Amino acid sequence: MEYRQLGQSGLRIPALSFGTGTFGGQGPLFSAWGSSDVREATRLIDICLDAGLNMFDSADVYSNGAAEQILGEAIKGRRDKTIISTKLALPMGDGPNDYGTSRHRLIGATEAALKRLNTDYIDLLQLHAFDAYTPVDEVMETLDTLRQAGKIRYSGVSNFASWQIMKSQAVAQAQGYGRHVALQVYYSLVGRDYEWDLMPMAQDQGIGAIVWSPLGWGRLTGKIRRSTPVPAGSRLHETAQYGPPVDENVLYDIVDVLDQIAAETGKSVPQIALNWLLQRPTVSSVIIGARNEQQLRDNLGAVGWALSANHIEQLDAVSKCQPPYPHYPYHIQEGFARLNPPLFP
Repeated sequence: MEYRQLGQSGLRIPALSFGTGTFGGQGPLFSAWGSSDVREATRLIDICLDAGLNMFDSADVYSNGAAEQILGEAIKGRRDKTIISTKLALPMGDGPNDYGTSRHRLIGATEAALKRLNTDYIDLLQLHAFDAYTPVDEVMETLDTLRQAGKIRYSGVSNFASWQIMKSQAVAQAQGYGRHVALQVYYSLVGRDYEWDLMPMAQDQGIGAIVWSPLGWGRLTGKIRRSTPVPAGSRLHETAQYGPPVDENVLYDIVDVLDQIAAETGKSVPQIALNWLLQRPTVSSVIIGARNEQQLRDNLGAVGWALSANHIEQLDAVSKCQPPYPHYPYHIQEGFARLNPPLFP
C-alpha cells in the first residue's frame, strides 16, 4: 500500500481507504448499498489491514449510526492500528438541534459518534455539509475546542463550495485555530467537476482530497456498457436518484476506452478507473467500498502499479468536458491560459 500526506498535515494515510456505507443496511439508500453485519465487516477489515489499508471512513447518517457502531465493534482491540474518519452535520432526527454544525450540535454529535465507535478520539472529523445558519467563527472555534480536548485530531469538510472552505480557513488563520486539512469530494472519470474550482483551491490551501464514489456511483464497475442494460443486482436501480447525474453517452464512451485499456493491461475496469484517480493532483486517498470480499480484493488491486502516460491521455481525452464559466476561457483561450499554469492536461 502506498501512503500519502493528508494535504499539508503531518498525517500519512493510505492511498486507498475503506468506506463503511455498506455496514448496517438500514433505510432506503443504505440498504441498497449493503448490509454487512459485525462478522462480515470484521472479515472485510481484516483483509484491508492485511493489505496495508488502515483508514476507515464513516458518518453518523450511515444506517442511522449503525455503520459507526459496527465499525467500532469490528476494530475492537486494534484501534491503535486504524485511522478513523467520520462525518456529521446532516439530520439525525426531527428536532431543531438534530442537524447542522452549531456548537451544541457539534459537541453532542461528536460525543455520540465516539460512543458508537467505542473510541476516545476521532482521527479525522469532517463536516458533511455546510451549515449556512451557524456562523463560521462558531464552527471553527468549536472544532478547535474538540481538538484541544483530544476528541478529534484533524478536521475536514465534505460537499462544500470553495468559498465556504476559504471562509473557514480564513477564520481559523485569523483566530489561531486548526485549519481544515481534508476535503471529501465526489470525483470520477464520469464526474470531473472537482477539477474546475475545488482542486485549484485545495492545491493552494494544502488540503488533501479524499474521493468518494470514485466509480461514478457504481457506473464504472465494468458491468454497464453500451449494449448491456444495468444488471438486475445493481444498486443503481434503487439509488440512481440520490447520486450525481451522468450523461449515458459519455459513460459508454468512457467504458469503451476502459475496456480497451483493460484488454491491454490485464487490469479490471474498476482498477483502471481508481488508478486514474490516484494520478490526479491533490488526491490523498480514494475511498473504496465493497459489499463482499471479491469486490474488496478487486478494488485493492488498484494500487502497486500505474497507468502509462498514453493510457492516462486516452482517459483524459474521452472524459474531458467543457468547464463552466468563469473557468472555460482559461482552457480554450490562449491569452487566459498564459495567466495560470494548468494543474492537469
